[in-house]
Amino acid sequence: MRRAHRPVGRGFSLLELLVTIAILGISLGLIYRSSGGAVRAVGQAEVQQRAVLALDSLVASWDAVPEGGLRQSGRVAGLDWQIESSVWGGNLTDSRATPLHRVVFSVFWTDDGVTRRLDAVSLLPQAKPVAPGGL
Repeated sequence: MRRAHRPVGRGFSLLELLVTIAILGISLGLIYRSSGGAVRAVGQAEVQQRAVLALDSLVASWDAVPEGGLRQSGRVAGLDWQIESSVWGGNLTDSRATPLHRVVFSVFWTDDGVTRRLDAVSLLPQAKPVAPGGL
């Protein structure tokens, strides 16, 4: 009598294939999630960089405050900005000293439904009034 030969160790069982597919699926899911988070972080960094540049531009555009103070706002490149000033109450004993104003420069944007804000605070001198006649 002859015995039937069964091939030993050839191919994969169904269970091995299912485990392999499950591990592959989990791995791909984690990779997808990681890359999505990285892309989101890059987008947030770009918006923050634009906000810093807009804030720097606002601060650089003012070297003195009008006598009545500042209160302005606007929108540029998808960012809202605001400038507010108030007379600084520091200890200036000389009455001839130029008054100083505390100026708050702010840039706002919305990121995933959350409002973000970037501020810069400075002291600026009050602009000297222009004499009638221009000089």
